[in-house]
Amino acid sequence: MAQGVRWGIVGLGSIAHTFAKDLAMVTGGSLVAVASRSIDKAKEFAKEYGATHTFDSYEALFESNEVDVVYIATPHTSHEDLSIRAMQKGKHVLCEKPMGVNPEQVARMIAAAKENKVFLMEALWSRFNPSIQKTKQLVDNGEIGPIAFIHADFAFYALGRDSENRLLNPDLAGGSLLDVGIYPIFISYLLLGMPKKIQASSHFFKTGVEMQTSMIFDYDDAQAILYSGLNSKSEMKAEISGSDGSIFLHPRWHEAQGYSIEREGEVIDYNLPTHGKGYTYEIEEVQACLASGKQESTMWSHQNSLDLAQLLYEVRQKSGVIFPFEEQKQT
Repeated sequence: MAQGVRWGIVGLGSIAHTFAKDLAMVTGGSLVAVASRSIDKAKEFAKEYGATHTFDSYEALFESNEVDVVYIATPHTSHEDLSIRAMQKGKHVLCEKPMGVNPEQVARMIAAAKENKVFLMEALWSRFNPSIQKTKQLVDNGEIGPIAFIHADFAFYALGRDSENRLLNPDLAGGSLLDVGIYPIFISYLLLGMPKKIQASSHFFKTGVEMQTSMIFDYDDAQAILYSGLNSKSEMKAEISGSDGSIFLHPRWHEAQGYSIEREGEVIDYNLPTHGKGYTYEIEEVQACLASGKQESTMWSHQNSLDLAQLLYEVRQKSGVIFPFEEQKQT
């Protein structure tokens, strides 16, 4: 592949625009194809980002010989179906988070990747953020002693949007948890692993979606206090505290541009600005994995995605968040 990794994007909303801008900053890959149910939208997007091929159906892009890897940027509820269809056509897949709405979906996606011998990764871009990578390294090296406490929140006001908006629509797996609650849960999992016990409580919006959720993750010698919401803003800072000091990921911590370490009353700030918005790092990881023939990333593996899906599902079970399409399956 003289031109490097050939990317296709399906679902051309705002996150796809951000991804395409960052892809243009990464060497070794290029955007060659985009697909939307509206061919006009596809052509407009392709023109803006220099893609050569446009399709008015996702299936047509999956069947194209011009594409090596597909970035799935559609709403949560279509991730499983579209990822599996792409993989069945021999395409590698980077699927926007959450990879699936529940653990069963994620398990089926992983099985499809293995069956078709293709690469699959959840686009959990925060895992590859330099400040978060550095934080994990510092924790693993014992720089602040054993962790006893994590606090992480992610909230913004979204209740003024149209009730059909994906965030407020239960049929699209709306609510704060899968969209932004995934980040606080992720940081706790990344640094402390799977909790022994989960407590969670949610408040619901008039459309039926969960609009704010508080969580406590219990570990043997630590607790994580986590929060997500759509009915107010929050500081969006992450604090990781151990016996010998604390690490603070600066607000908007999931895309942190730096961090601070506090030891014995002294605080030292470190700036680690991202290249582009920060999607560049997950793109580089995908391309590195493809270059070495890997079918999953060691930094964010299939098992990691399964664990994260299980944690999200357990929180939903504790706080009573069931989507309409899940209720139908239970009856």
